[in-house]
Amino acid sequence: MALKPEPTAPFHSVQYALRVLESVSRHGDGVTDAQISRETGLPPGHLASLLLTLRREGYVEQVSDGAYVTGASLLLLGSGAARRQALEGRLQHALDQLRDSVGAAVYLSRYVDGEVDVVQVADGPLTPAVNEWVDFRSSAHASAVGKYLLAQLDHEARRDHLSRHRIARLTSRTITNEKVLFAKLDAQPATVPVLDLQEYAVGTVCAAVPLTAGATAGCLALSLPVEDAHRLREAADTLNRRAAPVLLSLAL
Repeated sequence: MALKPEPTAPFHSVQYALRVLESVSRHGDGVTDAQISRETGLPPGHLASLLLTLRREGYVEQVSDGAYVTGASLLLLGSGAARRQALEGRLQHALDQLRDSVGAAVYLSRYVDGEVDVVQVADGPLTPAVNEWVDFRSSAHASAVGKYLLAQLDHEARRDHLSRHRIARLTSRTITNEKVLFAKLDAQPATVPVLDLQEYAVGTVCAAVPLTAGATAGCLALSLPVEDAHRLREAADTLNRRAAPVLLSLAL
């Protein structure tokens, strides 16, 4: 029998909401509003208003057949695999929006345990990702992503990285002199995008901007075919201005 909140209780609407969420959570493949009404004892008219509120706040979602499933906001309150999946989904959504704003593939990267890690990528048919013909972990000296992450490290950490990933000439534009590379990294203003003008791959230009969440070095980057190089700086400025939602997703 459904547990019915006491109608005179001051928080009966909250209790009804909890019963609705419990009902939705029990049905992993989705549950209709009629079934929710039967399980909770909530009249259809009141249920419709409550479901609208829960949808608006992201606690439930309505799928194509009209059934209700658990929403991202509810998953974020949990822990373990479901929470991680919800966070990754929210972050990917933020990256997809950035991709559409700048008209270029977008990359989220961090420097973790001494390595360059491209965490997530948002690309598409009109905004293809760069061909990773050399592992990004081994090409930090040449890519916009790598250079921005290296710029956030001290000299010893940079030397440690390059002792494990030797500088190699990837294109005719690649910087292969460590002193020259370090001088450019030291002179890089913190608020100015780092550029890769065909240093990593012929035919591709890239830019990276800072994204600091906690003590971990991080950045957002974008890539464009060289024929769109005239859009690079404007796209990088847009990426920089609109990085806040990504930072918020990381902070949750």
